Amino acid sequence: MELRTVEELMDLLYACRGTRDAGGRGGAPVDAHDHALRTAALLRRGRPADKELQVAGLVRPVGRLLWPGEPAAAAGRAADAVRVLLGERVAGLVLRHARYDLPADEALLALRAADEEARTACFDAGVLEDWRTVLELLAARGTRLGMVD
Repeated sequence: MELRTVEELMDLLYACRGTRDAGGRGGAPVDAHDHALRTAALLRRGRPADKELQVAGLVRPVGRLLWPGEPAAAAGRAADAVRVLLGERVAGLVLRHARYDLPADEALLALRAADEEARTACFDAGVLEDWRTVLELLAARGTRLGMVD
């Protein structure tokens, strides 16, 4: 499945409410929706200029929602689903987040650290609607780049 609009992505992210995201490396399960918001908020605080990194933290749970019962393939499928809409960098971060066998750059390490911290952090991360504009900006940029190619 390929997400073509921000609205489709927002619907999926809203659908993550109440689903449990198992800990990546033995952590306790958390609500996928809340965890995604906290991860993105932590990345926004730590790396305010890197919108693609923040969005990668936000959209990570869509793979498990689209393909339940296939945890090994969830990251790859999530990356494939968002690639056209949000760009190659976001898709690459989503894919590489779960791959500890690959070399990690600074952005990937920041994503993993925020993901882990968001599992235990207790703060108000806002609401999903707060991210609509950022998602629309990334999607519009990808559309313009696609037109040039």
